[in-house]
Amino acid sequence: MTYIEKEKKLIMQTYNRNKLLIAKGKGSILYDNEGNSYLDLVGSIATCSVGYANPEVNAAIKEQADRIITTTNLFYTEPQIELAEKLNQITKLDQSFFTNSGAEANETAIKLARKHTKKKGIISTIGGFHGRTLGALSATGKPRYTEPFKPLIQGFSHIPFGNADALKREITNDTAAFIVEPIQGESGIIVPEHDYLNKVREICDQKDILLILDEVQTGNGRTGKYFCYQHNKILPDILTTAKGLANGIPIGATLAKCEVANSFEKGDHASTFGGNPLACQAALTTINYIEKNNLMENAEKNGKNAMRLLQELNKVQEVRGKGLMIGAQIEEDASIIVEKCLEKKLIVNKCADNVLRMLPALTITEDELKKGINILGEALK
Repeated sequence: MTYIEKEKKLIMQTYNRNKLLIAKGKGSILYDNEGNSYLDLVGSIATCSVGYANPEVNAAIKEQADRIITTTNLFYTEPQIELAEKLNQITKLDQSFFTNSGAEANETAIKLARKHTKKKGIISTIGGFHGRTLGALSATGKPRYTEPFKPLIQGFSHIPFGNADALKREITNDTAAFIVEPIQGESGIIVPEHDYLNKVREICDQKDILLILDEVQTGNGRTGKYFCYQHNKILPDILTTAKGLANGIPIGATLAKCEVANSFEKGDHASTFGGNPLACQAALTTINYIEKNNLMENAEKNGKNAMRLLQELNKVQEVRGKGLMIGAQIEEDASIIVEKCLEKKLIVNKCADNVLRMLPALTITEDELKKGINILGEALK
């Protein structure tokens, strides 16, 4: 029985998998079980922020594993406190709650917003994606994901993304918060007008509702700042992140201003594995690696160059993005091009019917990006 047949028999069929059995990775290169190498421009969907088998992160993981991997949150651990302190320094948000994923981070944010405001209404955006657990799914504005699981949690409404006036009209006396991605990832790398978040922040202040920024995909250096909202010089009330935080080790984080965070009382929320020492040490090492190696600057520079090269390709209609979060809208079905690229040993991703998504490791070199875009150009021909 082949590995494909075994997977079909033994694992629930929720993923459209490419026919690769991945054996290992190094930097921006993945290797299959036959030793073939593939240039990865997806970075495990933005989770591999500092490259596969990063020696510093791997060493920190091994060292921490030799000490202790996990312990209950009934005790203190240094890596968790140190990570919270580091995130506080980066964001200027006061307190953290650690989970295992972006969906869990958003669940935490929704619960915290309702507890703090004593209101039920959560506004999100059409096309927004916040996760697949029931609360995060209720905030998600993509019928493809939500329709099979209705009825969802009550109190959620959806407005057009990038339209601040629509937010103003939607707010009621029972609105607790507005949750939004700075850039919509799953909908095709949709970038709003530069002042959109500034307008949103102002409206939330005027109407006395909380602003929750979902930076699960846009965070951790991807757009040229550590978090995307920092391009706008604003501060959310609640921030969520995950994906690239620990270079592939599962971890999520919800950060909040002190006056909001203090609304959680003992027993209000918990996560068995959340904030475990192994994940926190991996995250702390990843952040330090990003900062000391100027990877945010690398993301900004290489992102601009990549977008320029992509715009020159035949059959590319539009290129959108910021830093190394890039979408290329093409003339045909993106699935076909993903498959053709894979045949040419290049990994790209489809995030809308005709949009190719690129979220490579922040350590990717200029030459590797050029090589990947050249291969993509051949596939498009």
